[in-house]
Amino acid sequence: MTSYTPAVTGTGFRASVQRVGGYLASMVMPNIGAFIAWGLITALFIPTGWTPNAHIAQLVDPMIKVLLPLLIGYTGGRLVHGQRGAVVGAVATMGIVVGADVPMFLGAMLIGPLSAYLLKLWDGLVEGKIRPGFEMLVDNFSAGIIGGAMAIGGLYGIGPVVEWLTKQAGSGADWLVGHDLLPLTSVVVEPAKVLFLNNAINHGVFGPLGVAEAAEKGKSILFMIESNPGPGLGLLLAFFLFGPRALRPSVPAAIIVHFLGGIHEIYFPYVLMKPKLILAMICGGAAGVGTFMITGAGLVATPSPGSIFAYMAVTPKGGWFVVLLGIVIAAAVTFAVASVLLGFGRGEPREELLGPDEETVVNPDEAENAKAKLTRQEA
Repeated sequence: MTSYTPAVTGTGFRASVQRVGGYLASMVMPNIGAFIAWGLITALFIPTGWTPNAHIAQLVDPMIKVLLPLLIGYTGGRLVHGQRGAVVGAVATMGIVVGADVPMFLGAMLIGPLSAYLLKLWDGLVEGKIRPGFEMLVDNFSAGIIGGAMAIGGLYGIGPVVEWLTKQAGSGADWLVGHDLLPLTSVVVEPAKVLFLNNAINHGVFGPLGVAEAAEKGKSILFMIESNPGPGLGLLLAFFLFGPRALRPSVPAAIIVHFLGGIHEIYFPYVLMKPKLILAMICGGAAGVGTFMITGAGLVATPSPGSIFAYMAVTPKGGWFVVLLGIVIAAAVTFAVASVLLGFGRGEPREELLGPDEETVVNPDEAENAKAKLTRQEA
């Protein structure tokens, strides 16, 4: 966890939230390469992608619905109980994957570590009590039984709960739209997006409503509420300048996949890493929606994927300036708020170097002092 977030001290509510966010990030960030691979395949080869290819596009659904949740469940299990926990976490995750029609990232973050923890409790209970020669038999069967039982439990338990949460998020957004409180939809939409419920909200709520409005008026702002790439761009820029130094090199690729490729899922792990950044996403999203409302912006269809190119392609003639204005303002507001929440990078340690013994890790100032001290000793 400390590879992605600084060590958390204290026992208050804020510290607890930071620990939870760091733990979620530690399940997702090691698999960021898989997210990028899926994002590139999606951006390039789906029917609305840059170079449509129906055969290659068959990879998209299995990767997001099966591969990525399994990797998260596997990683979460490994964090709790090593390789045995990883295997059980992956097996249990398969249950929620089969039991739901939406990507089960949140479910995987729950069931993977939980299954590994149960196995850890069992291993602690039987440690030193197994007769010699039966260790492997007991280990394998206990992992199989716990993993299988949790998979069935996920199929009937966690999977339906996550689907219910998806529907509730969609209903909340629908209510705000119906009461002309569009900027406030960001309070529901942005947290839901970070929990990987973005497609359900966009295509399940805003898409159908937007189609009806566009048929009547020729364009609709509803297509732009969830799909605006501005907030994600602002967050990633803030992370690039002020986020944890170890993660900054990964940000440029994420920006390309998000803003140019339209795959918003790529920035969600960065928010999960530091949950307070959801405030920046809400502010940026609301600023973008408010700008679209004031300027009368709208699109003629859902931008899919949600890239800047797709936005321009479905913008009605003469409406590009106001659409770009909403994206820029959303990015600027998100960047400003996220930069403040990140403390403008002041809390991040300086680049680390090896000390004189080539084993101790110190910062550059300490390394220089140690070198000067060694020179004086030799003199």
